[in-house]
Amino acid sequence: MAGNGSFASKSLPRHLVRGGIGFGALIAAFALLPVAGPVSLLLAPVGLLALRGCPVCWALGLAEAISMGRLKRTCMDGHCELTQAP
Repeated sequence: MAGNGSFASKSLPRHLVRGGIGFGALIAAFALLPVAGPVSLLLAPVGLLALRGCPVCWALGLAEAISMGRLKRTCMDGHCELTQAP
């Protein structure tokens, strides 16, 4: 998770770029096996680093990045509500 308790990047374009690099590197790592051999597996850590180690967490972050600024959570007296931001 990011330092602010969120899975999302600071902006949607940045999050999508991280996903493109991450999933692209993971796919290339295995797609290039017949051509480059086991050396192509060196791309797998690059992909996981771009996805911050977890493809599912990246997907959760995508949902957070899309909803960022549209939803607001307010908590009072131990009760929290999720409402649309003004």
